[in-house]
Amino acid sequence: MADLFEKNLREYYRANAPLAERMRPCSLDEYFGQGEALKKGGFLRTSLEGDRLPSVILWGPPGTGKTSLAYIAAKMTGKNFVGFSAVTSGVKDVRAIIAQARELLKTEGRGTILFIDEIHRFNKIQQDAFLHCVEDGTITLIGATTENPSFEVNPPLLSRCQVVVLHALNGDEIGAILDNALLDAERGLGGQGISVNDEGRDFLISVSHGDARTALNFLELAAIKARVEKRTEMDLPLIESAIAKRAILYDKSGEEHFNIISALHKSMRGSDPQAALYWLGRMIEGGEDPLYIVRRMVRFASEDIGNADPQALPLAIATMQTVKFVGLPECDNAMAQLAAYLATAPKSNSIYTAFKSVRSEVHRSGPLPVPLHIRNAPTKLMKDIGYGKGYVYDHDAEDGFSGQRFLPDEIADKVFYSPGEVGFEREIAKRIAYWRRIAERKRQTDSE
Repeated sequence: MADLFEKNLREYYRANAPLAERMRPCSLDEYFGQGEALKKGGFLRTSLEGDRLPSVILWGPPGTGKTSLAYIAAKMTGKNFVGFSAVTSGVKDVRAIIAQARELLKTEGRGTILFIDEIHRFNKIQQDAFLHCVEDGTITLIGATTENPSFEVNPPLLSRCQVVVLHALNGDEIGAILDNALLDAERGLGGQGISVNDEGRDFLISVSHGDARTALNFLELAAIKARVEKRTEMDLPLIESAIAKRAILYDKSGEEHFNIISALHKSMRGSDPQAALYWLGRMIEGGEDPLYIVRRMVRFASEDIGNADPQALPLAIATMQTVKFVGLPECDNAMAQLAAYLATAPKSNSIYTAFKSVRSEVHRSGPLPVPLHIRNAPTKLMKDIGYGKGYVYDHDAEDGFSGQRFLPDEIADKVFYSPGEVGFEREIAKRIAYWRRIAERKRQTDSE
């Protein structure tokens, strides 16, 4: 009776599960994509075919086959498969599974594959719970993550695992998955008399962005609408009306966040306004806080442009005020204007490198005393001990310039800021050279 119940339950599940779940590959022959990771003679395929799979971290975007690969690994190695999500499970669940795995290994000599989806959501203590059982072989851990494991997985656990990088599927691979689902009569849509025309197929490939699960979900929605409307062909208008607009892939707290802000920064530094506008658009459409974006652009204006174009920083500040005043979506054009301006402005990091040099000197030489002649002397005592003695008021000096030294004696000739030859810094360099010539002339006159 129990076996019949389980059989009926499996049949019910297969009939009612989402298409993406029904079409999950059961073997490497059914697995589309990841040719590099699964190539003949490669680490992963050799490990699976030789039943020598170590603990691995599968790192890749959504819908690239991480969960499917874990199921296939369990089937190929004959190991007990236990899977759960890091979102809903804790250390208590992990310890219970480890205890069961030890018992199974002891009584039947059968290993256990523990598949943890979204392993990056486990904290340090939760991840540490796996260390010993992974090291002694009690379990084979397969962790799946969309986040860079270098940042999200504890180094001790990461050192005990092989990292396998999975990539977003290309158009041909997504197309093959869609075709397979349309032909498969047992698990897919085959036998239902529904097809998709070329334009509709190309659209499904495009909007899936390399995510097989998304492609199959969209195909299923379109098929449901086609059946309701008693249509046998899914064309572009039908598919567009069947699916909601897909959110742009952008994780505001994960690696993609840092990748895209880096892309924006480097595009502006590389004087490419087209790329700068694109990455700005990706961030805005992905829901990023506009103030975060514009703060980075303010920093860019002084770090990468500086005095090569002194108007860059005021424009960045004005844009920040615009963002605060009107917000999205009205501020998007102002942000685009700033991105294009910064990208096309002359570039100089002279101020950035100058201040780095200043910081280094401060740490190297310590708190050098302020020269007496430029110290403030608000009291008689201070004047009596030499504070302010010898200071020349520049406005009273010839040429409005005294030529005095203002750095401590120990670093009197130190040069921190050397303007470049780009943009307005050419003019600044001329000014510095001009003041230097007058100072040298005055010192020469004073020494005679």
